[in-house]
Amino acid sequence: MTQNLEERFKRHNEGREKTTKPYAPFSILYQEECPDRIAARKREKFWKSGIGKEKLRTLRDQT
Repeated sequence: MTQNLEERFKRHNEGREKTTKPYAPFSILYQEECPDRIAARKREKFWKSGIGKEKLRTLRDQT
């Protein structure tokens, strides 16, 4: 969840985020815009859930 996707993506790929550092490099599979922070947090929770991760794997495998 971010207001600046390019900067956030750059931080992850440069290893500046402790939680994702061991998994770099990354590519963007999907992005969406939400009207407010509350809606964005709900979507983030969905994508980090089991069903959301399954859908992301499907997207990854299609590319």
